[in-house]
This record gives sequence, C-alpha cells and structure tokens, in this order.
Amino acid sequence: MARLLIAASGTGGHVFPALGVAEKLPDYEIQWLGTPNRLEQSLIGDRYPFHSISVEGFQTRSPLKKLQILLGLVNSVFAVKKIIKEEKIEVVFTTGGYIASPAILAAKLSGIPAILHEANYIPGKVTKLLSRFCNTVALGFEGTKKYLPNIPTLWVSTPVRSQFYTPQSLDLNIPDNVPLIVIIGGSQGAVSVNQLVRNCLPEWLKMGVYVVHLTGKNDPDADIFKHPQYISLPFYDNVAGLLQRADLAVSRAGAGTLTELAITKTPAILIPYPFAAEDHQSFNAKVFVEGEAAYCYQQKELTEQNLKDLVLDLIKNPEKLKRMSQKSSELAVIDSAEQLSKLIKDAV
Repeated sequence: MARLLIAASGTGGHVFPALGVAEKLPDYEIQWLGTPNRLEQSLIGDRYPFHSISVEGFQTRSPLKKLQILLGLVNSVFAVKKIIKEEKIEVVFTTGGYIASPAILAAKLSGIPAILHEANYIPGKVTKLLSRFCNTVALGFEGTKKYLPNIPTLWVSTPVRSQFYTPQSLDLNIPDNVPLIVIIGGSQGAVSVNQLVRNCLPEWLKMGVYVVHLTGKNDPDADIFKHPQYISLPFYDNVAGLLQRADLAVSRAGAGTLTELAITKTPAILIPYPFAAEDHQSFNAKVFVEGEAAYCYQQKELTEQNLKDLVLDLIKNPEKLKRMSQKSSELAVIDSAEQLSKLIKDAV
C-alpha cells in the first residue's frame, strides 16, 4: 500500500476537503499531521494515525516573537522529516494553512512529492511562498491561476465529504412542506452575524419559515431566543442533509462552504468574514455573485433591515430561489476529490 501523509489543520475549510480526498484513497495507508487541540483531532478520531506538531503564523510585529516562531518552524520541519522517514511516507498532501509550511519543506528535504490544494480565490502566503516546492498546486477557483505564474496548477474546485453527494435524512423536527433557512457562521462561528439574525427572526418566523441556526461554540447568547420554529445548535454534523433540505442559506464565504452550497444547489446570502487574510472570502463570494447563485453583503454594510428584507423577498419569490439554485449547481465540480486523488497517485 502506498503511504500518504495528509497535513490539514485548524478549521473545517482545511480539514473537510482533506477528509474528502482521504475517502477516495481506500488503498492508501494514510497518516494525519495536525496541531494540538484543534478541530482535526475530534474529526479524525481513530480513523488515521495522528501526528501532532506545534506551528504558528507570523502575525506579530515583535522581532523576538518572529524569531521564536521561525525557530519553531525549523523544529517542525525536522519533526515532520523524521515522521516521513520513520513511517516511510511516499507523498505529502496538504490543504494549506500554517501546517502546510513544515509539511511541504519536509517533503522537499526528503525527496518525496508534495501536492498542495489552495481552496481560496486569493492564494494564501504559504501557497505564494512554497508552491514552487510542490509537484502541483490544485486550485479551488479557476481564476486563482493568474496569482501563481510559472507554477504547475490544475483547477479541481474543492472536495467535499461523500455524504454531500447522496440524499441525507435529518433528525430535526422540521415539517416537509415549510421553507427552511439555514444560518452557518463557519467552524469558528460568527457572533455579530448571529445577533443580526436573532433580531430578524420574529419577522421571518411569522411567514411560517423554520430556521436552523449553527451558532458556533463562542456565542454567549446562543440560547437566548426560543421558538418552536427555531433550532439553535453550536454545531451539527449532518450539514449535508441540512443544506439539501434548505431553501436558503445565510453563510460566511469560506471556500469549502461555498462548494457545499454548490453541490447541494442551495441559494445563499453570503457575509464574508471581514478579518480573513487578504479578504479572501470576499473574492470567493464574488465568484458566486457573478454566477447569480448568491447575494453578498460586507459585514460592516449589512443592517438588520437589509438582511430581514432580502430574506423575506426571496422566501416570497420561490422562482428566484429556483433560479439561484440552478445557477449554484453550475458552479459545482462533482469529481473534485477524485481529481485530487488522481494527482496524488500520479505523483507517487
């Protein structure tokens, strides 16, 4: 069996696409590289052997702190190189983020191929700096290629987990014949958006709409609003079933979430995370707005009245939602995980 090290850590946007690829490689012996106390540890569980390293980004102005982070990175590179040698790893696959740096550099030093998937429209700093050391950079958005001149790239979109491709049943008490709005703040949650949504709820619920609100785990007011048509959850594992059932999503614009919306043909109102590196969520969202699959508001411009009125207008006009759903499906790449798994196999 070929031996693969997957380096994916931090947020669902990094971990879920990597899991989607792993599912397509049942004949590979897969090991996982992550960081302590992050999302990947709970998601991976005992499915794959798990290796943990400490790595940070350079978002600091302190020269001393930057030196400490650099030394930590060097140590992490050699730690990963040791894993590659001891576990006889033949290829490294990473979905970017901080952990991609030691993974790619260790693969280069070990003389084995590395495949990088860049999900966002604007490539991150790691991708810009280290893509030259990768065999191929797989792209979530076709237009990203212009930011990586002279780098071997392939547009594959972003993989999603297998359950998004098959009908999923819900274990939530939602009648079949009512409109459903799903609110998704991303794996980190979105407290300010949550508050806006709660202010809009009375008007929406009067329309007979049901709302499922994924608040994240950091919202102190998550349980403050109660109504039989309103379901508030910090996290829900069956997002595939939720989006398949939804008439409309209000969501951040992470690349993974946008792909899930496209696969499930879910119309959306997008609110890009305002502190994302290089504002990459706004560029992600622009592709869906131009594709007529979504509306987009910057968080600082979004008012309670705007959000309330747009949702009401869409719920009252199912033909608009139907057209957005069709346009969303046109942005989906169904075999993204298969294309990435083939890249990995070809590299070996």
